[in-house]
Amino acid sequence: MDASTIVVVTIVAALAFDIINGFHDAANSIATVVSTRVLSPRVAVLWAAFFNFVALLFFHEGVAKTISGIIDIQGADPAFVYVVMCGLFGAITWNLLTWWWGLPSSSSHALIGGLGGAGVMYAGFDVLVKAKLYKTLWFILFAPLIGFVLGYVIMVIVFWIFRGFRPQKVDRLFRVGQLISAAAYSIGHGGNDAQKTMGVILAVLIAAGHLPKDFGEAPLWIILASYGCMAFGTAIGGWRIVKTMGMGLTHLKPVGGFCAEIAGAITLFFATHFKIPVSTTHTITGAIVGVGSSTKARGIRWGLATRIVWAWIFTIPAAAGVGALCMGVVYKLHLSSAHLLAGLPLP
Repeated sequence: MDASTIVVVTIVAALAFDIINGFHDAANSIATVVSTRVLSPRVAVLWAAFFNFVALLFFHEGVAKTISGIIDIQGADPAFVYVVMCGLFGAITWNLLTWWWGLPSSSSHALIGGLGGAGVMYAGFDVLVKAKLYKTLWFILFAPLIGFVLGYVIMVIVFWIFRGFRPQKVDRLFRVGQLISAAAYSIGHGGNDAQKTMGVILAVLIAAGHLPKDFGEAPLWIILASYGCMAFGTAIGGWRIVKTMGMGLTHLKPVGGFCAEIAGAITLFFATHFKIPVSTTHTITGAIVGVGSSTKARGIRWGLATRIVWAWIFTIPAAAGVGALCMGVVYKLHLSSAHLLAGLPLP
């Protein structure tokens, strides 16, 4: 298999990851709107998929450049095409496992873990660009905390504003409001997550010598393909995780679903503006727990929440381990450093 074929295979794998990311994280966009029965599951996924794609009109490639710079690719270096391919394999493997278990783990952190593990296996820890990596790692903590605080505060404010209204009227009002909040969250989700796949493709093209390291704007085909595959993945849904997120953590009414989605959307818009790849899963989970805590902390199923947190903790090291193992297998197949660096076909 020659170097150009490896580039094509890796790009196809990246777009496959994007589709998996979409159906794995579909729950993030639609769990609350489904659990409150504002939309049927079929309509909800189409609603979310549309706004996932529309997000390309709002955001540029800041997050993509952060992802493509997690591992230090100085320029044309065919070896790193293999690194990216193995990193993707690690991320896809962990995503599929947690989807099967029904756990809302982070696709973005799986990707970062996979790329980091494969990169370290190939070139040691110096290959990691620590400034971009640390920024991402800090937001493993900050994203759910921001979502939690905003969810709690917005819910309290809404309760205060509508304290004199009849419950039936509030319910009807926020059933309409949830259409807007779900759309806003889907734009935030698409804007942050689709750019992660863009970042992977950009890294592959830089390593293959098809793009300079200091490129200006991402090619249009990469943008359309990344947002399109994300939307398609969302459209085919991920019902196991929808059940966990929308019905397992806490019981939500339309007003709660609205507050959780608005809190999540604000967090994602903020992070994407500052070029930070964050976990949409962590964000909406924090927002849902914040909303649930504002009314009754006992209403949160803390046992399930603890399982989710453990999945978060293990995501990066687990995906890194699979990515590193995959890179190790590449070496075991006698793909020597000389062959990698020269971009020669497999011996």
